[in-house]
Amino acid sequence: MGILDKVSGAGRNVSDKTKNMSELSNLKRKIQYENDRIMEIFSDMGQSYYKNPEDLDTLKSYCDDIDTRRRRIKKMKFEYQTIKGYKTCPKCGAEVMEKFQFCGVCGSKLPDLNDDDDFAV
Repeated sequence: MGILDKVSGAGRNVSDKTKNMSELSNLKRKIQYENDRIMEIFSDMGQSYYKNPEDLDTLKSYCDDIDTRRRRIKKMKFEYQTIKGYKTCPKCGAEVMEKFQFCGVCGSKLPDLNDDDDFAV
């Protein structure tokens, strides 16, 4: 049964990698959508300001929408990196294996998906 266990294990490994690739592709698509939407909001904001520069409430709502989308992007990028098995240091940008809590380059605390402060929407 040793050979069957190896074949079964290899099949599960391929299935897991395919699932991860699908999740990564999905996250990339969602990140791109959010980035595209942010650019549209900037355009809408400019048009709104041009038409009525005194309407600060509308401009504030555009800014809030952009901030929310940027937090979503940050969270999705974190999920993407987690699937790939690493984290990016928010201070120096170094890539660090996901099992570490602090950056080996600068010593900064690395983000954790469970930290509400880092990804609050």
